[in-house]
Amino acid sequence: MTIMEPPMSSLAYIPPGLYMVLGALLIPFFRGNIRNAYMLVLPILGLFGLMQAQEGTYWQFLLFGQTLSPVRVDGLSLVFGYIFHIAAIVSIIFAFHIKDTVQQVSGLVYAGSAIGAAFAGDLITLFVYWEGTAISSVFLIWAGKSEASFKSGMRYLIIQIFSGVLLLAGSVMHFKATGSLTFDKMSLSGLGPTLIFAAFGIKAAFPLLHNWLQDAYPNATVTGTVFLSAFTTKLAIYGLARGFPGTEMLIWIGAVMAIFPIFYAMIENDLRRVLAYGLNNQLGFMVVGVGIGTELALNGTAAHAFAHILYKGLLFMSMGAVLYRTGTVKASELGGLNKYMPWTTVFCIVGIASMATPLFCGFVSKSLIISAAAYKGHLLVWGALLFASAGIFLAGLKIAYFAFFGAESSTQPKEAPGNMLVAMGLVASLCVGVGLFPTLLYEILPYEVNYAPYTVTHVVTQLQLLCATALAFAFLIRKNLFPTQLKSQNLDFDWCYRKLVPAIISGICKIYWPLHQHALQTIRYRIARLIVSVSKHHGPEGILARSWPTGSTVLWVAILLALYVIFYYV
Repeated sequence: MTIMEPPMSSLAYIPPGLYMVLGALLIPFFRGNIRNAYMLVLPILGLFGLMQAQEGTYWQFLLFGQTLSPVRVDGLSLVFGYIFHIAAIVSIIFAFHIKDTVQQVSGLVYAGSAIGAAFAGDLITLFVYWEGTAISSVFLIWAGKSEASFKSGMRYLIIQIFSGVLLLAGSVMHFKATGSLTFDKMSLSGLGPTLIFAAFGIKAAFPLLHNWLQDAYPNATVTGTVFLSAFTTKLAIYGLARGFPGTEMLIWIGAVMAIFPIFYAMIENDLRRVLAYGLNNQLGFMVVGVGIGTELALNGTAAHAFAHILYKGLLFMSMGAVLYRTGTVKASELGGLNKYMPWTTVFCIVGIASMATPLFCGFVSKSLIISAAAYKGHLLVWGALLFASAGIFLAGLKIAYFAFFGAESSTQPKEAPGNMLVAMGLVASLCVGVGLFPTLLYEILPYEVNYAPYTVTHVVTQLQLLCATALAFAFLIRKNLFPTQLKSQNLDFDWCYRKLVPAIISGICKIYWPLHQHALQTIRYRIARLIVSVSKHHGPEGILARSWPTGSTVLWVAILLALYVIFYYV
C-alpha cells in the first residue's frame, strides 16, 4: 500500500465520521455525565470542522495499484454531512438518560459510518462505511431485549448485509468494465451499476423492498429509533443522488413510494409504525427528485432530506417519549396525554406541521421537488405528490389525535425527562427556523437556488390542501368513519416472507420428510443386509474366515497359475 501525500491545506483535516467511529471505542472508559459530555463533543467538533472544510478530495492513497479517495468534499456531501452531524448531536442529547454502553457505542459508530459514507469518493470506501452502518445499527434493535426485537433485528441484518453484498459485487463489476472505482454518476447500462442501484434501492426502501423499515424501526429501543430514522435511508438517498441522478425510472418508483404507505398508515395501530410508513412516503418525494435530475429537483432532494431528518426525528422523539412514559404507542391504548405531557404534545404538533405547512421546514423543501415535477411536465407525478402530501398530513393528524387528544385513557404519565425535552426543543426550533428563513437552507444546497417558496400560489394552494385534509379528518372522526384502531399487526408485502415463505417451506417439509424417512429406512435395510452377507462369508464362522490345509492351498495356487498361463499364451 502506497500512501499519497495529501494537499497542504488538508494536513490538519480529520476525515468526517472516522473520528466518531474511533472515538466510540473509548466510551466504556467514561462514566455518567462525563460520558455524555464526551459523546456530545465528538459530533459538535465534527460539525465545526466540517464548516471549515474546503471542497476537494483529501487523503487519497494507493491500494493494490488503485487510487482510493476516502474524503471527497463537495456541495452534495456537505448538505448530508451537516444534517447527519446535527442528527447525531440531538440524538445523543435525547439519549442522555440511558446507561446502556452497547446502545451508546453502536449509536455513535452508526452515525460516524453514515457520515463517512457521505464523503466517500470511491466505491470501496463507500462499501466499508455502508456495512459499518448495517452492523452497528442492528444493535439498536437488539437492545430492545425481547423476542420480537431479536427476530426483527435478524431480518434487518440479513437484508442490510445483502444490500452490502450487492454493492460490493456491483463495484467489482463496474471496475472490471470501466477500470475506475470512483463513486460518481453511473448509467444503468451494465450489471455492475444495476447491482449498485439495487443495493441503494434496498436501503431507500423501494416498493416491495421496504418492509424491513416498518419491521425494524418500531422494535428498536426508544432512543435507537431516533438514530435509525436519521441515517440509513437518507444515506441511500444520497447514494442515488450521487450515482443515478436523472434516471427516469426513479420518478415512477418514487411516486409509488409516496402513495402506497398512506393507506397502511391509516389502519396501523402502532404509532411508531405509522411514522415508519410516513418515512417511506417522504422518501418517495426524494426519489422523484433524483429521478427528475434537474438542478432544482436535486436541490429539492437534498433540502427535503435535511428537513425530513429534522421533523421525522422530532416525531420519533415525541412518540419515543410517550413510549418511555406509558410503555405503549398503540393508538387503541392512548389518548388525552396533552394534559400530562404538554411539551411533548407541542413538539409533536410542530413535527406534524413541519411536514408541509407554510412557515415550517417541510414546506420550503418539499415545494422544490413538487415544482420541479411541474416544470418538467410530469403532471401526473405532480398530482400524485400533492395527494401524497395531503395523505401523510392526515396520518400526522391521526398520531396527534389518538395519542394526545381523543378519548382519554387511564394512563396518567409524567412529562418526558428533561434531556428529551431539550432535544425535542432544539429540533423544533430548527424546524421553525428553516421554515421562516429558507435561505439559510438554500445557501448550502449543491446548486444555486433561484426559487421563492412563499408565493401566493404556493402558499394558498398548500393551505387549501391542508385545510381540506384537516376538515376531512374531523368529519371522519365525528362520524366514526375513520378506520378503527385495532389491537393487531398489519402486514403488507412482508406477508410474503413472514407467512407465505414459511408456509411454502412447511409444505415442502411435509412432503419431503416422509420421503426422506422412507429413503433412510431403505438405506438402513440395505446396509443391514450387506452387513449380514459380509458377516456370513467373512465372520468367524464364514467360509472365507476358515483355516485351510496347506495342501489345499497349494492346489488352488497351482490351478490359478495354470489358468493364468493358458490365458496368457492363448
